[in-house]
Amino acid sequence: MQRIHLWCGLIILLLAGTPGNAIVIRHDVPDSKYLIGPKEFPSLALLPQEGQGVLIAKYWVVTAAHAVVWRPVHEVIINGISREVEKVIINPGYKKTPADLEQGDAAPLMAFKSRVDDIALIKLKRPVIDVLPASLYKGRSEKGQIAEIIGCGATGNGLTGQDAGSPHRGKLRRAYSRVVDTTDRWILLRFDAPPMALPMQGSPSDGDSGSPVLINVKGRPRLAGLVSGKYATGKLADFHFSLYGQITFQVRLSRYIDWIDMTTGIKI
Repeated sequence: MQRIHLWCGLIILLLAGTPGNAIVIRHDVPDSKYLIGPKEFPSLALLPQEGQGVLIAKYWVVTAAHAVVWRPVHEVIINGISREVEKVIINPGYKKTPADLEQGDAAPLMAFKSRVDDIALIKLKRPVIDVLPASLYKGRSEKGQIAEIIGCGATGNGLTGQDAGSPHRGKLRRAYSRVVDTTDRWILLRFDAPPMALPMQGSPSDGDSGSPVLINVKGRPRLAGLVSGKYATGKLADFHFSLYGQITFQVRLSRYIDWIDMTTGIKI
C-alpha cells in the first residue's frame, strides 16, 4: 500500500465550537450490532455535553486537547459516577486554530495543523477506585493493525455520511478500522467500503473527540490513540464527512508517553 501523506492533498476539518468524532457505520450492517453497554469499556470518561476521555491512572484521564479548551471542565462521568476535576493540563504543543484558517483554501490550515499536539490530561480531585484504568500501548507498530473504536456521539452510514440530526451525545457504539498509516503525531484510519470493509467497519464522526482507539496485544486491549479529527479535500464549505473512503486521524499516544509520565509524576 502506497504511503498516505498526512498533509499532502488532505486537510483537517474543524467545526468551530464543536469537538469531533463518534461512530458512523456500514450501510449494510444493522446498527444493533454496533451498540454496546457501558460495562464493555468502564474506563471511558464522558466530558460535559460531548467529548470523551479515558481513565489511565486512578487520578488521571487523557483526552484530546480540543475537546476541553472550548468550555470549562469541572467534572467527568466515569462508570456512571460524576468525578470532580482538580485541573486540566494542555500539552504545550497544542494551538487553537485561528478563525481565518477555518474557511476557504486548505493549504494554510494544513500547514498550521501539521505542528499541533492535540492531547490533554485531566487530574481528578479524588482517586477512582471502582474502575481499572486502561493500559497504554507503548510500541510503534500500529500500522497494519486492526483498531477498535468506542464512542457515543453522532452516527450515520458510509453511503450518506453523518446524519444531520444525530446527537453528539448518543448511544455507545463499537467499530473497527485498519490502521493504514502513521506519522509521528497521528494514527490514520480509512473508512473502507464493502467488500473490502471489515465486518464491523466504522469511522469516527462528530461528538466524541478523545474517544479511545484500542489495539489488541496478546488478547488484551491497549489504548493506542484518541479520536482527534477528519480530513477534507477542496474547499471546506463543500466537504461532506464520514463517507466511505475518507480518512480520519487519531492522536498517536506512543509519541506522548514521556510527557504523560512527566506530567502525572508516575510511570503509567
